[in-house]
Amino acid sequence: MQFEFNEEQLALQESVRRFLTQRYDFETRRNSLAKPTGSSDEIWQAFAEQGFLSIGLPEAHGGIGGATELMLTMEEIGRALVLEPYLSTVALCAPLIADHGTDSQQADLLPRVAAGGLKLALAHGEAEARYAPTVRTEARRAGDSYVLNGAKATVPDGAVADLLLVSARMKDGAGKDLAVFLVDPNAPGVRLVRYRTQDGRSAADVFFDDVKLPAGEKMLGVGDATAAIERAVQRGIAALCAEAVGAMEAANATTIEYTKSRKQFGQPIGRFQALQHRMADMYVQATQARSMSILATGRCAAQGMEKGDEALRRRDVSAAKCYVGKAARFVGQQAVQLHGGMGMADELAVSHYFKRLTMIDMTFGDSTHHLAVVSDSILLESHT
Repeated sequence: MQFEFNEEQLALQESVRRFLTQRYDFETRRNSLAKPTGSSDEIWQAFAEQGFLSIGLPEAHGGIGGATELMLTMEEIGRALVLEPYLSTVALCAPLIADHGTDSQQADLLPRVAAGGLKLALAHGEAEARYAPTVRTEARRAGDSYVLNGAKATVPDGAVADLLLVSARMKDGAGKDLAVFLVDPNAPGVRLVRYRTQDGRSAADVFFDDVKLPAGEKMLGVGDATAAIERAVQRGIAALCAEAVGAMEAANATTIEYTKSRKQFGQPIGRFQALQHRMADMYVQATQARSMSILATGRCAAQGMEKGDEALRRRDVSAAKCYVGKAARFVGQQAVQLHGGMGMADELAVSHYFKRLTMIDMTFGDSTHHLAVVSDSILLESHT
């Protein structure tokens, strides 16, 4: 596994960091958070102008870089607490379209993503399914069209997406194959219940009532899409791990600066050895989380995997999510406690880091869920 980055990759990360430092400071973010959508269209267009929305896309459609470049970008997204739907659009949905969309779908959608004209969201999770890949939403063939019925719960960025990638069971035939459909959230029969999550981001519950879709809106034309969706979610998990690393490092830096200025008993509290030990533990957790983030990215970037390699990817991505989730909770809690009563104040960035790190742990499966995945994988290996 490669832990060193080349000059071009580091230059890209520095470019993203410089842009966010100049254009996306904490007050700018709070202003975006106060908007009805909880994000800024102006910032999204600026991302496109800088080429950030092209990262990881195929070169044939204007893309640049790959999985490593996307990971380094996600670290900066986490460091700046970016509210815009970068994870859903660039890290999660665009690669799914690039890998499994038809030629016409790729030619139409991917350049629009790169240009900032299309925000995407994956509508896959359903109520009462917890983190299991249970899909009850159904699609049936009706002449040259499909009819979609069902509901999706807590779709990240679903409230601001221009297009939804919706998973559904095919009702005709054996009724077991999973398919992915491209659905306009404003189409007749589609109803969205929009709301904010704990960290202030936009999400939605989406309901489909006899939604009629042209046959060309089915993204995966042949066979079962289960493996494709699983891999897309795993790539999303790897990106989330990278975002958490950036957020943890920023929370650590903010905490260190605070302990240098906050005085007690006539001296900065950062001089107290007990607090230094806690901050050292925070640094260790963030550093180890970065290693696990790199592992997850490497596994998801591997091509031509055999059946055993798929199991290895599933295990290692879950191991990374489990560790990063626990590290995120530790760093977030310590950062808030070391800030004292002000740690939960909305005016301080540390409270927002804590909220985002908490949500990252819960997204696509919490630490307990992924620990069970790893345990089951090890048990299965021991019996084969």
